[in-house]
Amino acid sequence: MESTFPIVETLESSGVDMVEIGLPFSDPLADGPTIQASSTQALQNGMTTAKLFEQLTDVRKKIKIPLLIMGYFNPILQCGVEEFCAHCEEVGIDGLIIPDLPLAEYEREYRQIFEAHGLLNIFLISPVTSEVRIREIDKASEGFIYMVSSSSTTGSRMDFGSAQQDYFKRVADMDLDNPRIVGFGIKDAKSFQAATEYAQGGIIGSAFIKELKKNGLESIPEFIKRIRYI
Repeated sequence: MESTFPIVETLESSGVDMVEIGLPFSDPLADGPTIQASSTQALQNGMTTAKLFEQLTDVRKKIKIPLLIMGYFNPILQCGVEEFCAHCEEVGIDGLIIPDLPLAEYEREYRQIFEAHGLLNIFLISPVTSEVRIREIDKASEGFIYMVSSSSTTGSRMDFGSAQQDYFKRVADMDLDNPRIVGFGIKDAKSFQAATEYAQGGIIGSAFIKELKKNGLESIPEFIKRIRYI
């Protein structure tokens, strides 16, 4: 229950460039079985939005790398968007990843609130996102674009084949203003290297949760080393 800060601290000391902190939700529609199970476990343990912010109260006394919260819009609405964003600013969160917040609604209803609290909104694209839509997202973005590697959920078992590489290259050739970071399906050095051939980084969620569950917090430095440096 109280492992959030120690995990973030160990990740930073192990050389990661930023950390995505999950806000548990009962219906995580973009996530596969591993993160679904972790969300369920966290909720059963008593995790709430208020508890997460409590855990992050002093995080900026030690943590210097960017911190993002990834979650779904329902808990944010329940908290109140203005109040949620104010809490993010207070504890030092840099941005949000909200897969079920549409671009048009964000622009119309919430952009001013996010910007008033210094929060970046990270949008997702996938292999079926049109060029027009990608350019709209690029124009609305500051920070980076989250490239979903396939039309699937997190933790997919597939390897990156020619279809993914063609997609990564196609988007790279669009010469967008924002860097791209690939997520979904990155689980080892091979998939990390494939994802970053045409992008600026890779996001690892399910594979990290599996490692943490199997081997504990002490295994984090070696896990990061295996992926990034071999």
